[in-house]
Amino acid sequence: QVQLVESGGGLVQAGGSLRLSCQASERTFGSYTMGWFRQAPGKEREFVGRISWSGTSTSYVDSVKGRFTISRDNAKNTVYLQMNSLKPEDTAVYYCAATNSYFATSPRYYNYWGQGTQVTVSS
Repeated sequence: QVQLVESGGGLVQAGGSLRLSCQASERTFGSYTMGWFRQAPGKEREFVGRISWSGTSTSYVDSVKGRFTISRDNAKNTVYLQMNSLKPEDTAVYYCAATNSYFATSPRYYNYWGQGTQVTVSS
């Protein structure tokens, strides 16, 4: 059972940056593909990006490409989401999640979820 805890959310002005962290409790963290998702009020949970267990493979939703970067430090059981050039439409609760599926982008393939952290971007 993997427990995930996100941190780093907050309020930022448009054009600003935030870095989210997701700490995992499990020593086998390094064997999971990690994903970041977000959910805005009244909307479905949306894939933001993912990183393979080794960190060598990443993918992102088109709306964040070039602005967001996912990285991981397996020695620290932590995955990061660096968010730059933030826009008001990035406002959402951000979740990290873990899966054994290498290329998974759908929430239904992710087995473990954090509690989420709120990101609010003001215009």
